[in-house]
Amino acid sequence: MLTYLIVFLGVQLLQGILLWKGYQKAGYKGWQAFVPVWNMLILFKIIQRPWWWIFLVYLPVIGNIMAIVLVYEWLHVFGYRKKRYTLIAIFTLGLYLGYITYQPKTQYVGKNEAIIAENVPSWLNGIIYAVVAASAIHTYFIQPYTIPTSSLEKTLLVGDFLFVSKFHYGARLPMTPLSTPMVHDTLPLVGIKSYLSHFQLPYLRLPALEKVKRNDIVVFNWPVDTVRFFRDPSGIYAYKPVDKKSHYVKRAVAIAGDKLEIRDGEVFINGNKERYPVRAKLQTSYSVHVSPQFEGYLMGLYGGQYTAEQLLPVFLFQNFGITDASIFRDKTEFLVQSATEEVAEKIRQLPHVESVTKILTPKEYNPAIFPHSKNFAWSEDNFGPVEIPAQGKTIQLSVENLPLYKRIITEYEGNKLEVKGNDIYVNGHKATTYTFLQDYYWMMGDNRHNSEDSRYWGFVPFDHIVGKPVLIWMSWDSNASGFNKIRWNRLFTTVNGEGEPVSYLYWVLGIGILSYIGYEVYRKRRKGKTKIKK
Repeated sequence: MLTYLIVFLGVQLLQGILLWKGYQKAGYKGWQAFVPVWNMLILFKIIQRPWWWIFLVYLPVIGNIMAIVLVYEWLHVFGYRKKRYTLIAIFTLGLYLGYITYQPKTQYVGKNEAIIAENVPSWLNGIIYAVVAASAIHTYFIQPYTIPTSSLEKTLLVGDFLFVSKFHYGARLPMTPLSTPMVHDTLPLVGIKSYLSHFQLPYLRLPALEKVKRNDIVVFNWPVDTVRFFRDPSGIYAYKPVDKKSHYVKRAVAIAGDKLEIRDGEVFINGNKERYPVRAKLQTSYSVHVSPQFEGYLMGLYGGQYTAEQLLPVFLFQNFGITDASIFRDKTEFLVQSATEEVAEKIRQLPHVESVTKILTPKEYNPAIFPHSKNFAWSEDNFGPVEIPAQGKTIQLSVENLPLYKRIITEYEGNKLEVKGNDIYVNGHKATTYTFLQDYYWMMGDNRHNSEDSRYWGFVPFDHIVGKPVLIWMSWDSNASGFNKIRWNRLFTTVNGEGEPVSYLYWVLGIGILSYIGYEVYRKRRKGKTKIKK
């Protein structure tokens, strides 16, 4: 915060040095150019723009666009109205503004709307306003998001397009201000970074409507993200600021202060078996043993043109909606990677199926499982118990439990940590306890055996929380064809909440039709009045 304040005051000082002569030439006091916030209000008077623009100027990212607009407007009211002057000012990072305001010949001439309309065509003006408005909505209110993986299948499907609310948990102000509006970590088409990470703003969040509740579906920044862009397979390391890390969506199965344990695939919170919302469709892997006749049965259903290995994924998708790959281990056993208990029971009823068994990993050390230490013999199906860190909570710190909290202490809360023998030093001081600075969450996918989640990389800090999915506005099924590619029953349905998803499709269609009728009536009346005046 102190660094940000110093940078802010430095920018205000530089603005005053560059522009104070211009303030004087416009009829104001030179010292007014040095007073933070007040100097912007006076500047808006000089360029003859509304005072409320100040909210746009000081918003991160959006302020970048407004800075270019203000450069043009300032040059315009001082008579430098050709486009090249604006380009020079931009490429000199504003220093050209100081040069022209210190010139004796430079005089304040005010605004000329006709010249502005000539230099800035209506289409460009419309694009600027649209980008500013869309960036504000995208950053502080609602962000569109798509489901790229099956980790929450069948609760959320691959191809679901969501509206994610930023204001439910409190909109997080951008921490990387030097970035392209409405683009995350990578510029489309060109595949390069969309931001400069050299200057970072402190973490700040607007007031929230609610806290993250247990079993909420949450969008967050992947805490251990070091890939260049989402799902980049190259393995090339890339540092990313918090707000530019890849977006993940999971279920918050445990919140700050909870004690979590997984026993044979079942999640226990504070000693009690977790109860999920009705709309949560938990899936896991099953081993299916069949008689040798099952292969013939499968091939007979499809005319015998393909092998059983080729037909199995098609059969499981068409009959049970299983989208994850399913494979034969041999002629008498195949693996179903993702199925609900209801689907598993239906598979048991198929001809020539002898048994369907849930696949569970035993409680033993797995280097891929958090906290990646031999001191913790945990697996994806047998994990913990572990307490989820909460803000203000103090724990006893030891070499034995340090693997659980090392990343929190160093990466998420910015401390220097050293281990000397059996002693732990935090910021140079010997530490036997540690107090957490923020809340943490345990995020898991409903598709338990096909989800990269907290079991693999640990806790999610609150400053990584992006928002709460509230609505599926579109759903696209790439496995279907024609009009069936749109999952009509999922359009404008709710995401979180108790009970089955609620659809607002008819409400949306009704509002759209009424809006169109209202617009047509208004247009015809306005057209009629114009004819009468003539």
